[in-house]
This record gives sequence, structure tokens and C-alpha cells, in this order.
Amino acid sequence: MTFQHKRLVLAFSLPLMISAAALIGLPTAAFGQSPAEEDKEVLYWYDPMVPQQKFDKPGKSPFMDMELIPRYADEGSDGASISIDPSVTQNLGVRLATVTRESISQSLEATGALMFDERDVAVVQARAGGFVERVYDRAPEDVIEKGAPLADLLVPEWAAAQEEYLALKGVGQPQLLAAARQRLRLAGMPPEVIVQLERTGKARPVWTVTSPIGGVLNSLDVREGMTLPAGASLARVNGLDTVWLEVAVPEAQIANLAPGQSVTARLPAFAGETLEGTIQTVLSQANLDSRTVRVRVELPNPQQRLRPGMTAEVTLSRNVEDALVIPTEAVIRTGRRALVMLAEDEGRYRPVEVRIGREFDEKTEVLEGLEAGQKVVASGQFLLDSEASLRGLTAQGLEEPATSTEPALHEAEGTIVSLEDGMVGLSHGPFKTLNMPGMTMSFPVADQSLLTKLQTGDHVRVGARESEEGLVIEHIEKLGGQR
Repeated sequence: MTFQHKRLVLAFSLPLMISAAALIGLPTAAFGQSPAEEDKEVLYWYDPMVPQQKFDKPGKSPFMDMELIPRYADEGSDGASISIDPSVTQNLGVRLATVTRESISQSLEATGALMFDERDVAVVQARAGGFVERVYDRAPEDVIEKGAPLADLLVPEWAAAQEEYLALKGVGQPQLLAAARQRLRLAGMPPEVIVQLERTGKARPVWTVTSPIGGVLNSLDVREGMTLPAGASLARVNGLDTVWLEVAVPEAQIANLAPGQSVTARLPAFAGETLEGTIQTVLSQANLDSRTVRVRVELPNPQQRLRPGMTAEVTLSRNVEDALVIPTEAVIRTGRRALVMLAEDEGRYRPVEVRIGREFDEKTEVLEGLEAGQKVVASGQFLLDSEASLRGLTAQGLEEPATSTEPALHEAEGTIVSLEDGMVGLSHGPFKTLNMPGMTMSFPVADQSLLTKLQTGDHVRVGARESEEGLVIEHIEKLGGQR
């Protein structure tokens, strides 16, 4: 049933309910009625199905098989609200709710996928040109420990430098020995290889390349017998101590997500377990196809159970402080706007238009139209809205933001050439905001007091505003002496 159909049915049913209330002995002082109806002035009679048609006397409706209903003089006398007897509101199931201001704590459900932490990456390179003598039993996607050997490289350049260092070590010349040690470092020899040379006293030009971190061997680009130049890439290792969880969030839901907020993730691979993490960043680019924005979450992975490519169900907490809320059921949506029935003193009700925001936990955020402490109808509001429509009451629209229609003030500098008849003659420069070139002409002034203490020849800055009579000077500031 559409909203219009529902409203029509309710418009028809409400007067019948009131009539039924009278038949079963309930109070009938509703919508302006009282027990002594004969003492009230009847304005006219009407058919609730055709409320715009008015009749001067009671009787059968020419439109429907029902009696015409009287409209009393004191019904809705203020023209903006309807009156209902409190005893009838209880029988009609009218329930009120208070407009409250409270902190909103929302959670957003989304899906995501695990990825490598791209900040925990090690790229292994050849520190000097050489030959690959051995490649250890490794393959891409292997999980390796820190210090795991990857390949043995023969670096001929290191052989001569090591022999020179060992020879100078026996001479006892500290300065020469320090220079030889520096040459080893400049040749690309790692510190641990130099320490091993000093400890063993034997030259060893073969360098065993090891992984500087533990993690996944993403690539291994060496084979036995290869010749490598200095700087050639040997391997790439991604750490697993932390992983990234990238979550696709609808762009309309990211306004209250920020780095540092808590996140709970559940992985199908570990049923029954929850993982806690924090939002690291909200990425800057949206997906044009899905209209989502990726949120990056950092998850600790001390046992290295989490592997990139796994999926997760994610709960992201969002906090919105100090929001005005009402029960969602109190909102009447017409398709073009949202209304509520505002409860006032002495059993009066008035339709009010509101601008609503997010919905959460059966509550709706009110952005405009209500104030904290007011009461709205949370149950039975459709009956009241139908009766208000029958009486011609419409909700007042929200006020549009005021916009200034005052013309802009345009400024220029010039020299006073005459002061006559309340006019000021100016030889002025250009009014740049008007694209008006400099010239000599007379201007009227908005207030004659602006001309006091001014004389011919004064250099001034003026502010003029456009009017039906042309430019009118509203501001004059004296800049210096005569010219």
C-alpha cells in the first residue's frame, strides 16, 4: 500500500474510530468534541472521504453510505494544530517520545582482505659485482627466518682488498690499517664479513647473502652461474609481524572514520576468534565503479598465522558525539520530505517538517526542525497526520538559509575635485570589481556626514555600492594630504 493510499484509509478510519468510541461508551471529547455537543457551535458538516465539500446541515453523504460529520468551531482554533482529548489518545494508542540529545556509537559491518604490510619490506641487492656460486634451496612464497641464507656470491674485488688489510694488520701501523678497513667498507663488504675477516685472519671473497628480516620470500632473482653487477636485485622479502587489512567502505559511511579507531575482524580461517586492530589510514582515492573508499587497518601477527589474501568480516566502530535523536518510528516519510507530529500543551498536536540524518539502533538523527526536550508522537502519528490533513493543516517548511541580496561594495582611490550640492566630484582610478576604468565624475553620497572634514584636493579611498540611481558612495577614507 502506498503512502497516499495509507493516508486516505487512515483519513476515513479515524472519524469512524471516534464514532465507535462513542458507541462503546468511551469519551468522545476528541478533536475538539465534548460530551455536551449540543452546546457547541457547528461550522459545517463534511464527508471525511471528500473533506473539501462542506454542507450546511447533517444527513447522509451524497458520496458514501455514511452520515456527515460535524466540524465544531473550537476544533483547531489556532489554525496550526489539532486538539485531542487525553482520554481518547490513550484509546487510540497514541504514544509520545522525548527528543533527546545523546552520543551516538555506531558500528559498520564490511568485508576486507589481508595484504602485506608494505612498510615492512626488505630488498636484497648485490653490494659489489660478482658471480653466483650457489643458490640455497629457496623458492618464492617460502616463509623464512631472519638471517636465512639465500645465495653465495664470489666477489673478486674483495679478495685483493682483504689480503691488503691482513698484510697491514701485521705491520702495526694503525693509520694504514684504518685506511685499509675503510677501503673494505667502500668496496661494499658488510660489517659482519669484516668482523669475520678480523677474527679468522683468512681472506674469503665469497659472501653468503642472507635475509635481513623474517617473512615471506616474495621473489628470488638469482641462479647459479649468473654474473651480477653491483646493485643488482637478488631477492625481496615481506615481513609478517604485522599485516594490513583493507576494507571497502561505502563512501557515504566514511565521514566519521578516522585513524586510531578500533576495529574487530573475524576470519573464516579461524572460526570463533576475533582480532583487534586500529584504523591506520583512510585511503585518498575512491573506487569509481563500486563507490567505495578503502580503509587500511593494521593487525598484529605475532604468530604469523595471518596470510595475505585471506578474507575477513570487519566491524568498524564510529562515534558521533552529541546528536539530536528521536525514535525512527516517529518519522512520517511522504516521499518528498519527513514529518513528525509534535505534541504541545493541552493535548494539541502539530505537524512539523524535519531534516533527518543517519539511522541507528531504531533511532534517527534529527539535523533540523526539533529541539531537545520536545515530545513527538511515536505511535498513532499516521492517524493524527490524517486528521490534520482533513482540517487543512500543513507542516511549515524548514527555513532556507538566509542569503545576502545586498549589492557588493566596490572600492577605488581618487582625488576630490569638487564638493557641491551633496555630491562629491572624484578623479578616481579604476573600480576593478566593476571593470570600470578611471575617470572624473560626480557621485551621490549615502550620508552627508561623510563629507565633513573633506576638501578639494584630498586623496581618498571610497567604497561605492550599486543602486537604481547608479553608484552611491557609502564609505570615504582620507589617505593623505592634497595633491
